[in-house]
Amino acid sequence: MSDSASCAATMEQVATSASDEFSPVWPAVVSLSLGVFGLVTAEFLPASLLTPMAKDLAISDGSAGQAVTATAIVGAIAAPLMAILTRGIDRRTVLWAFSVLLIVSNIIAATASGLAMLLIARIMLGVALGGFWSMSAAMVMRLVPMRLVPRGMSLMMTGVSVATVTAAPVGAYIGELWGWRTAFFTAAGVGLLALLVQMLTLPKLPALGAANLRTLFDLLKRPSLSVAVLTVLLAISGHFAGFTYVRPFLEQVPHLSIEAIALTLLAYGIGGFFGNFAGAFLVERSLKANMVLGILFISLMALVLILFGSAQGIAAAAVAFWGFAFGLLPVGFQSWIIRAAPDEAESAGGLLVATFQVAIASGAILGGVLVDNAGATGAVGFSAIATLLGAALVFAATGKAAAPER
Repeated sequence: MSDSASCAATMEQVATSASDEFSPVWPAVVSLSLGVFGLVTAEFLPASLLTPMAKDLAISDGSAGQAVTATAIVGAIAAPLMAILTRGIDRRTVLWAFSVLLIVSNIIAATASGLAMLLIARIMLGVALGGFWSMSAAMVMRLVPMRLVPRGMSLMMTGVSVATVTAAPVGAYIGELWGWRTAFFTAAGVGLLALLVQMLTLPKLPALGAANLRTLFDLLKRPSLSVAVLTVLLAISGHFAGFTYVRPFLEQVPHLSIEAIALTLLAYGIGGFFGNFAGAFLVERSLKANMVLGILFISLMALVLILFGSAQGIAAAAVAFWGFAFGLLPVGFQSWIIRAAPDEAESAGGLLVATFQVAIASGAILGGVLVDNAGATGAVGFSAIATLLGAALVFAATGKAAAPER
């Protein structure tokens, strides 16, 4: 039997056996949502607290910014390795350990006396972030029947959507009132709440499979996984190449005020929040349609910004709809990975997280080069092209294993 046929057969067997044999454990899924909310909140905090952090620690803004870079790099490395390093350990215990790391990292950051302590804290956060993300989809698959996985993924991803909208402004507000260290102590409290809920709701989840380094390479030989990885690289790098530099675009092209830009970015976050739920609705009906529409809509909004971005209302609306389109994708990508490798969901999840981190970094770097040499419109232009290619790749994929329909 070929790899494609084997993968498709395995997916069908898992879907059949898991569809109605147990009741969903929704409180446990909520606990995962709290976990990712705490992780994403902690990840985003430095962006809103950079200036007071740098001043208090007597370091440059650029040095303080490396706290964000350290988390991303460590997360990319940790994600594919966690399933290997923790094999044989109950997954509930592993997830609790990641939540403990989240709490400790925030406490160390809040009490940091210099750059070294801050980087140690952010490295610990990177391990927790990469590990938690790599296993989250596999955990949802074991907590709810296969037919409800998109709904479970959407519920878990709600934590990301809420953190994306609230982390930066709330962090800045707390930092302004009580200092940046209080913001990190607050994030530690969020992590503690998540840990307590996880301890009360997560059932025992014995480790499955025998993950190793060879598993990662074997997964890439599966047609669906290879298409998914390439799609992530195109679509996510394109998204971040454009969106990372959307503020310069809004300042330079439609000439929005700072207040209008803030409201536009808030609209983007709200759009992403609703896009998350719409993504679950679409994935339950057609995964391929969800992926094509989400990626293609980002390309369309980038094109609208290039052609009509000088009109303030159109520019603001395009950014808001961009957020909605991007909100469709996380549930879709996670569902795609689960269906492509139900037998090695943790390793496949780690591969997805690592690919996301590489795509984010490469998109931001390339977007920066384009902004410096061609202006903000250049970065948005690349976003339109890369995401269009990503949508075309998904649309052109053939075969059940290469382009999952449901």
